[in-house]
Amino acid sequence: MRLDKNTYGTVLLVYALSAVLAFLLFRFVHTAWLVRLLVALLLGFCLWQTYFHMVPDRRRAGSSSLVSAVADGKVVRIRRAYEKEFLCRECQIVSVYMDFWDVHANFWPVTGCVSYTMYHPGEHFLAFKPKASEENEHTCTCIRTADGKDVFFKQLAGGFARRIVCYAREGLDVTAGEQCGIIKFGSRIDIYLPLDAEILVEKGQYVRACETIIARL
Repeated sequence: MRLDKNTYGTVLLVYALSAVLAFLLFRFVHTAWLVRLLVALLLGFCLWQTYFHMVPDRRRAGSSSLVSAVADGKVVRIRRAYEKEFLCRECQIVSVYMDFWDVHANFWPVTGCVSYTMYHPGEHFLAFKPKASEENEHTCTCIRTADGKDVFFKQLAGGFARRIVCYAREGLDVTAGEQCGIIKFGSRIDIYLPLDAEILVEKGQYVRACETIIARL
């Protein structure tokens, strides 16, 4: 595992603030057991934030025809809907919700070429709510496979997320399972798939980025 390159400043800030708080505790709190407890909690928070922003090494199960999970998390929605931003057609949607304990690095779901990408500023509703898909801050990306299949996905910020990082640019050739970005704090991924795609996950299932196959094109 390695730390995401876009989170060095965030993690450094967490450690710096924790160090300042620890100093203040030792300086002004004179109850030894309380100081030890609070410092241990600060250390635990630092370690959690380090893990949270790590990019794990995973077995890459996706390909140009097998769609792998973009992120770790729980499948909260599988349904049909009209994608109106770029594809302009009916699709199948698989939504994966990431909680505070999931690694938040994101990975390309299929091998192909980026045909579209767009960042949208917006609100910060809780990511598992349906209206978050349209109203929250999000980034949209579409990948076209060698067979002409389109896989469109949204990186959605949640109630606490304040930054979405996406490495997509139009014309970029990408490989399933390589990192495509990161979302800081609770958030969601919506994957739009063709109607003839075979969905291979169920609502409520926990998926792992790169390793869990979401669908077969």
